[in-house]
Amino acid sequence: MAKRRKVGNLLALAVLATVAQRPMHPYEIASLLRARGKGDDMEIKWGSLYTVVRNLAKHGFLEVAGSAREGARPERTVYRITDAGRAELVDWVRELISTPQPERPKFKAGLSVLVALSPDEAAGLLRHRLDALERANAAARESLAEQAREIPRAFLLETEYEIALREAETAWVRSLLEELTSGTFPGLDLWRQWHRTRQVPQELAELAERGGAD
Repeated sequence: MAKRRKVGNLLALAVLATVAQRPMHPYEIASLLRARGKGDDMEIKWGSLYTVVRNLAKHGFLEVAGSAREGARPERTVYRITDAGRAELVDWVRELISTPQPERPKFKAGLSVLVALSPDEAAGLLRHRLDALERANAAARESLAEQAREIPRAFLLETEYEIALREAETAWVRSLLEELTSGTFPGLDLWRQWHRTRQVPQELAELAERGGAD
């Protein structure tokens, strides 16, 4: 079970990992996170960065190391990670790597109500998704190969994982699409009947009343 953390926003994890390298001010933290594409790895609300930094400092994970001024810009507070912050970072990463947690992708939500579409329309949209996935996979593999020439693999694992997930989804969508277009999808006739008559078939109505399969 995931721990309840004092600062649970995943942006805090990214901040701790960044400041662990050296002391820096929040603007520099944001610049590095953007440059490293961290917004692709986790949902980041950039407007909350300063609040997250302040909360990390409030709970003893960061501390003020001094201040810095660049040209005519206002003086900026520089933060460094504390021993407690390093311990929190390590513990958090251990949890994320070792403990599976529920994730709810939007595609799963769409699949849960796919029968709102006719089988033919669903197949057409899945075909469109499949084309987009295959293009994305090809581009991602090419990009990863280029990055791997200069960047150690340890810093590309999240990209590998993303590609693996998308390729698994691609294979599953392709299989589902084949079932729909070949007519081998179980219950396809009931699905078509529903959209032809605009009435829920008795078998499906009874299933819905029971709340799905037992």
